[in-house]
Amino acid sequence: MSSSAEPPEADRPVSSGTPESPDTGSKPLATAGSQTPAETTPRLTWSTESRNRRTLDIDQLDSAGVVSEILAEDARVAAAVQACTPQIAQVVDLVVSALSAGGRVHYLGAGTSGRLGVLDAVELLPTYGIGSDQVIGHIAGGERAFMHAVEGAEDSPELGAAELDGAGEHDLVIGIAASGRTPYVGGALAEARRRGLPTALISTNPEAPLAALADVAILPDTGPEAVTGSTRMKSGTAQKMTLNAISTAAMIRLGKTWSNLMIDVVATNEKLRERMVKIVEQATGESAEAARNTLTEADGRVRVAIVALSAGVGVPVAAEALERTPPSAERKGDPSGVRTAIERARKTLCDAEKAEGALR
Repeated sequence: MSSSAEPPEADRPVSSGTPESPDTGSKPLATAGSQTPAETTPRLTWSTESRNRRTLDIDQLDSAGVVSEILAEDARVAAAVQACTPQIAQVVDLVVSALSAGGRVHYLGAGTSGRLGVLDAVELLPTYGIGSDQVIGHIAGGERAFMHAVEGAEDSPELGAAELDGAGEHDLVIGIAASGRTPYVGGALAEARRRGLPTALISTNPEAPLAALADVAILPDTGPEAVTGSTRMKSGTAQKMTLNAISTAAMIRLGKTWSNLMIDVVATNEKLRERMVKIVEQATGESAEAARNTLTEADGRVRVAIVALSAGVGVPVAAEALERTPPSAERKGDPSGVRTAIERARKTLCDAEKAEGALR
């Protein structure tokens, strides 16, 4: 199992629970009010549930001050995620392998974590042409839980395991849990292990217990939240960044882009239709009119329009060239196949011109 490293000692938070005497922090650790209830061994002891020394005065500030402290904490998130680059890359490879083999990717989480997984999954259709049957977001409590709290759903490992009833032999299971201990996610990971499926975990708890069930654990240490325990904040941002990196990198590796342009866009609205025209313009240097006309002739297939205009051939020749060079993560330097198809189409055009010249 692979995981991220822990932060330097100086960056570690103060444990939640009974207030302690301050050590090196500039702000004393204190509670709201003059009375402090005694507390024995605290249950929520991981970093995201700890109190943040830097925001102890947050309730005493004006709006600008509150926002400043919140955003100062957010600014720490990118570095925490970037520190997990090797683990994120390993999960990207697992996603590429699963989808290339005809398998599916399952995201599973509860609350904010589950919603982020669903969001990442559903956005892949208009952006990259990936269907809802290829990357699936599961949230504890089902679709209703996306908009409403479903009591007790995240506490059931059985519900998590049941989400994989239809899982295939090439599927990949990715658990998302800020605490790294959500029973629903644990049930899914345990079931995946039982079935021999690859697993990954995304958590902002460096000591996540569920990491033991993951082949790869991505554990960005975002530390304590600006508001103690509100893991929709830095923790949620870190999870969203991680999911963005995983799915986007996997789509690029699978040939869904040409350079940094999306070429499998599904036009679900007018904005995306105009974006398709712009993409063809940017890829070929042709006019908007030429791009729009070629896209119409190509039935909205961006990659076909790019090959046709770049190679100076008709849409049928471009489509045939692409059929002979389908997207493949194994094709180094050209996973989309578009560069190879352009050269193939140009050769076809050249050969045709030579043959025509020979007949004159």
